[in-house]
Amino acid sequence: MAAANYSLKVNPALLDPNFESYRLSLDAIPTYKIELDAAVGEVMLKDTQYTLEHMRAFGMYNYLHLDPWYEDSVLFVDCKGRVLSLSVTLDTALGKPREVFCLSAASSQCEDRVCASISFTSATWAAVSDGSGRLFLLRTGKRGDGTHTKWEPMFSENMGGPFIIVHSVSHVQAGVHTVEVLLLRIQMDPQETKGSGQSVSLDWITVANTAAQGQEKKYEVRKQRVLRGKVVPHYAAVEPQGKGLMVASEKPFVFTHVDGRPVEQPEPDAMEVDKIDAIYFWQQTAEDITVCVRMPEGVTKEEVQFRLTPDNISIGVQGFPPLLEGQMYGSVDPEGSTWIIKNDKSLEVTLEKRSEVPMWPELVIGDRRGELVMNEEQAALIHERLTHLTSEDLNGNPDKDKPACNIQELEDCDGFPEDSSSLTHFDGESLKPTQVVNLSSHQYLFTVDVNPSEMPCLCLRHDVDALVWQPRPEQPSNMWEHVATFNALGYVQASKQAKKFAACAPNFSYSSICECLCRAFIYRQPSPVETVLFNRKQGRQVAQVAKQQVASLDCDKPILGFRATNERLYVLTPGNLFVLKVNNN
Repeated sequence: MAAANYSLKVNPALLDPNFESYRLSLDAIPTYKIELDAAVGEVMLKDTQYTLEHMRAFGMYNYLHLDPWYEDSVLFVDCKGRVLSLSVTLDTALGKPREVFCLSAASSQCEDRVCASISFTSATWAAVSDGSGRLFLLRTGKRGDGTHTKWEPMFSENMGGPFIIVHSVSHVQAGVHTVEVLLLRIQMDPQETKGSGQSVSLDWITVANTAAQGQEKKYEVRKQRVLRGKVVPHYAAVEPQGKGLMVASEKPFVFTHVDGRPVEQPEPDAMEVDKIDAIYFWQQTAEDITVCVRMPEGVTKEEVQFRLTPDNISIGVQGFPPLLEGQMYGSVDPEGSTWIIKNDKSLEVTLEKRSEVPMWPELVIGDRRGELVMNEEQAALIHERLTHLTSEDLNGNPDKDKPACNIQELEDCDGFPEDSSSLTHFDGESLKPTQVVNLSSHQYLFTVDVNPSEMPCLCLRHDVDALVWQPRPEQPSNMWEHVATFNALGYVQASKQAKKFAACAPNFSYSSICECLCRAFIYRQPSPVETVLFNRKQGRQVAQVAKQQVASLDCDKPILGFRATNERLYVLTPGNLFVLKVNNN
């Protein structure tokens, strides 16, 4: 995997450093129950589907699908193979889900069958998998107008083995209607000699109308690209125009085949951190940074190429590529920064900070070729702070009010994924990663469709909060934009040991977590209080309160699906669909 070359840029205006906690509200949440004519088409894992990745992909699958193009319209597949749709306009007058498409009964005979899946490609198209390996592209018409039009299949083909649909988009390319579909499958891989011997693949399928102008539409596979990895990705989506792909996963994915032909893998990067010595060393204080860059012996100041702006730095020697170049972690004052040549073989640069961040974790974003050197005072201070964690005594800290750390008492939110966890953007033409973000400290929480014409958003943990990021592939310099924050949700969700699904309203008015059985927790954004309220401990008036609500369902069956809209929560169990009225707009 390419080294991380991009960092997520948090918008401070969307953070609330004064947030205290959620207040439990006993306000009732109106709940409506629809009894299903047939059970949900749940597919239990087989003995051959025993790996953790099978559980992540299929065992924890969300069987309820929200139509992002038409608010408060949800769909699912029942045990008879019927694709059922429910559109809600009035909660007190809920009808029965109506059939819009029916899968072949033969699909249920597949031995390694997985759950059927649905993806909404556009306002008038959808992609459906029967779980046995067949992909359908359907012309649905305008789904939200209340009509009962059946979906018309325009493409149906066996894609060679069971899969679920992760994402799909529709666009017009050179005057030709094209559909991009992303399929996820787990299959045996002869090259995997360790562990289960299975690998995870993402099949990026491009289907286009190949009929001549004036003829009946005929859709065929135009291109098929395969990415391979070792884990089920948290997030995978195609750009709106099919020009690229984004994947968030704990292990890297790489393109292995295009139209059945192997892709030549690049040579390992010779600049990998573990293969070379550091080419520069740097120290820092709260006010400035000192950088020492290795230079060819005997270099003169006329040969040094040095450029510095408030946010970028470039250091090199005339006639050679830059030794150090890129965007710095924070801003500096070019007028207060200097450089000199020392011992005819190194360049010493002093940078004056003007960023609000006192200590930088890295000098140049994504550059791993440098080594941070701490002075004795900094090392002694860190050693003192960590004494109670590293002492051979049970409590090395003489302050008895601060007991020694017990690793068994750490909460889930105190743990981090492996260092290789990343968010990667792949270029659709070169199939190479262009931007890579290290997600080691940003736990993935859920995905939400905010604007159906754009890529789905990711919600990631940031310290104790949960931040929503909107992909912007058209803006390479700001490819992931911080658009919303859910206060303390990163910490709260860790306490939910029975958590199964998480979601939020597309307008970010609330977030919600549901457990495996019967309960859903709702966390609302802070809102002004109607009466005068004081914090007794601090003696100050409280202007806003964030409410927490708990909804208990009248059902003892497992929750199979969970979706959120701006006004409602939808909860799917094997025999019922619950509608919870969360907001009254």
